[in-house]
Amino acid sequence: MASTSAHSSRLGILTGIGVGPGDPDLLTLKALKCLQKADVVAFPQGRHGQPGLAQRIIAPHLEQQQQLPLAFPYVLDQDQLSQAWQQAGDRVWQCLSQGQSVVFACEGDLSFYGTFNYLALNLERRHPEVTIERVPGICSPMAAVSALGLPLTVQSDKLVVLPALYTLADLDGALAWADVVVLLKVGSVYDQVWQRLEQRQLLDQSWVVVNATQPSQRIYRPLTPYPHLDLPYFSLMVIRSGANPLP
Repeated sequence: MASTSAHSSRLGILTGIGVGPGDPDLLTLKALKCLQKADVVAFPQGRHGQPGLAQRIIAPHLEQQQQLPLAFPYVLDQDQLSQAWQQAGDRVWQCLSQGQSVVFACEGDLSFYGTFNYLALNLERRHPEVTIERVPGICSPMAAVSALGLPLTVQSDKLVVLPALYTLADLDGALAWADVVVLLKVGSVYDQVWQRLEQRQLLDQSWVVVNATQPSQRIYRPLTPYPHLDLPYFSLMVIRSGANPLP
């Protein structure tokens, strides 16, 4: 939590909540209470005019709260991203400075590559008097292995999670060290990853979960028949490369 001053008592509080991977029933009770008490509920703006995932998850629980969609572009250009984070911070600060409480809904868990982190860091840097609270949520690897009916780790398993922007060298290093490897947003590199897994004879110990816990959830296992898959954004792969047997 950021440091506070006497002035902060007149400010609204920003609360980030992790709203889970897609199923609205996986929203925690604490996150639900925060939503119900909020003056303003912010969330990442969806693409192409459609509601984003976080907005769809919390929609059943919204009543009279003011809704504040914030634009976070799907680009890698750091200047564009910094500008978007600053603009989002300005909009949230306008509410906070008027004494309104703001809840920001972030899909998955806040601390697990969550969009909320960029907003919070921007506000803390420019407005050190801001008060920020955080409520954890269920992240996608936990949801995916539950859909698979598998544990994520057992016994002494070592776990590596690689985000979307990894190289095949990163994957080779992870497979050499870890017993379980999770690849997030695997769609853009799936074909190359499949070839690596075939070389290592790991296709029968690898699974792909698409849109975990959502109505559109799909599971691919084993991966041997699927050298090519056209996967959407929320797709991840679980690879069990270690020797520890499953229970």
